[in-house]
Amino acid sequence: MKSPIPVVLLACGSFNPITNMHLRMFEVARDYLHQTGVYQVIKGIISPVNDNYGKKDLVAAHHRVAMARLALQTSDWIQVDSWESEQAQWMETVKVLRHHRSELLRSLPQMEGPGDKALSLAPAAVPELKLLCGADVLKTFQTPNLWKDEHIQEIVEKFGLVCVGRAGHDPKGYILESPILRRYQRNIHLAREPVQNEISATYIRRALGQGQSVKYLLPDAVITYIKDHKLYTRDSP
Repeated sequence: MKSPIPVVLLACGSFNPITNMHLRMFEVARDYLHQTGVYQVIKGIISPVNDNYGKKDLVAAHHRVAMARLALQTSDWIQVDSWESEQAQWMETVKVLRHHRSELLRSLPQMEGPGDKALSLAPAAVPELKLLCGADVLKTFQTPNLWKDEHIQEIVEKFGLVCVGRAGHDPKGYILESPILRRYQRNIHLAREPVQNEISATYIRRALGQGQSVKYLLPDAVITYIKDHKLYTRDSP
């Protein structure tokens, strides 16, 4: 039997704040890829967006990274990476993927050959880096001037997508409507979330602003952090 292909899942986004749904997406995607019998997920990476993304109500990156770290204390395979958030300006998703692929290649152990000359690894041992997203992100590929066509092509051709279904979205339809996605649809994996979970960070921020409970929607450690730092309240900066 062929060895499974190792995979690293990368999720980019605001994580403003990180929710249980963000974490659940990783679990659903990993189960789906393992059930294909082709892939073995070895790591998950959460990459919070740079402050210069300019999104309304976006709290400072150091808070979003800290909340993600707290949320991931109970995970033995997902980690937060602050590189994207620490750059001088906002980074396009494809550039974040390129960075993590080069980091991945650099971190691979070199096999020692005769005379201690390092031999390059066999291609099969090099993990594949795939972008993890919800079906709502797949839909944004159709939004005029939001994504560059060459970036969409590079993401699906060179990396691949794992897309987790969301209520009210038709990922198969989005693929068929886009010539680029249709051409590389073999690199797009559609994972179905059996438990429809529509926790949105927008709803969380609104609830917090109105003083409502968000318990069981976010990890408890994240809720405590939000309260301690007075984030997402009406009078927070």
